[in-house]
Amino acid sequence: MGHRILVVEDDATTAAYIAKGLVEEGFVVDRADNGRDGLFHATDGDYAAIVLDRMLPGLDGLAVLGAMRASGIATPVLVLSARAAVEDRVGGLVAGADDYLTKPFAFAELLARIRVLIRRGAVVPTVETKLSCANLEMDLLARKVRRDDQVIELQPREFRLLEYLLRHKEEVVTRTMLLEGVWDYHFDPGTNVIDVHVSRLRKKIDEGHVPILLHTVRGAGYRLGVLG
Repeated sequence: MGHRILVVEDDATTAAYIAKGLVEEGFVVDRADNGRDGLFHATDGDYAAIVLDRMLPGLDGLAVLGAMRASGIATPVLVLSARAAVEDRVGGLVAGADDYLTKPFAFAELLARIRVLIRRGAVVPTVETKLSCANLEMDLLARKVRRDDQVIELQPREFRLLEYLLRHKEEVVTRTMLLEGVWDYHFDPGTNVIDVHVSRLRKKIDEGHVPILLHTVRGAGYRLGVLG
């Protein structure tokens, strides 16, 4: 049986859309359409992750989140909200959310973020000093990158981009995730800054080496990993 996911969303169309997609991906989904029922399910069930709408009847999403955390419930929570201002996003994270996704959203991104949250919650956090993918290695303390024992010189932004991709290796990383995680943008600047940096990084880490590690996933984003 797949991981159990709780979806707390008062809009029936949105809730059905999310639930259908998750079930098709092998998850078991429970639903609640108001804050009070959502909190009851969250405290009573054993969930791998919770998708929580911010604006809910009965009890606001952040109030649900606060009550969960006050009760010691550490289940990873992805907050959904139409409120995209920086202060709203920060408020959600400060309240205890593990991630914050604004509406409208692409299901592929929602799915990717849920999977990341599940993986994070499944392991005991450790302080990583080295990251790797196949024969590519990054030493975070020495700020060095090597492939086949050959040192690869990276600019600071390229280093940060590669670090992000290594932390999400074998996952599809969207442009939105890169803008927020690497450039600290919470909006799309409407430029090709990501494409330019990815192209430069790909030349440095893949040119002259096998296997090819940095791949473009058409219509979705990028993936660092070995293709099967």
